[in-house]
Amino acid sequence: MALFNRKSSATAVTEAPAVDPALAALTGTYTVDPAHSSIGFTVRHAMVTNVRGSFGEHEGTLVLDGTDPANSSASIDVKIASVDTGITDRDGHLVSGDFFDAETFPLMTFRSTKAEQRGGDAYRITGDLTIKDVTRPLSIDLEFNGSATDVYGNERVGFEGSADILRSDWGLTWNAALETGGVMVSDKVKLTFDISAIKAAPAA
Repeated sequence: MALFNRKSSATAVTEAPAVDPALAALTGTYTVDPAHSSIGFTVRHAMVTNVRGSFGEHEGTLVLDGTDPANSSASIDVKIASVDTGITDRDGHLVSGDFFDAETFPLMTFRSTKAEQRGGDAYRITGDLTIKDVTRPLSIDLEFNGSATDVYGNERVGFEGSADILRSDWGLTWNAALETGGVMVSDKVKLTFDISAIKAAPAA
């Protein structure tokens, strides 16, 4: 089921897009549920394997418009110190001054500036990603996984997506040369998002 449904007309008269009432009902403000969401990354290590990690502490808000995706938006804050790659020493290195410098820059943030439907359940959200003291544009390709009411009566929506970045664009340049050639950590990083968000109750 597409979150936003548009219908084109072959007639000369421009018609308003048809709106599915069920989809329009999804319009509202949603809070990201960190217990059922994940924000992760994958990066090549020593040129031969991938290291995967995630950030355990994050919060965010989605504003969805079920009749016009251009009016939708997203805001996410990620606590850098919550990084987890499964290796304590590696996590300590990542939060140090060599990488994120979490003591000085505790948050990674994303603020959307544009949302668009790419066809079917595929969407793209573009915005500003800030890491440390660097802010650069980022586009995230997303798939709408649907909506449901959970056993507690919460209205939920789900999205998953990814984006590739070069960490050097955000000043994350630490590396070490390998004797066999190449470097310890690749510049390219894949970011992954698996989001479940709960609709806020209407204002009284």
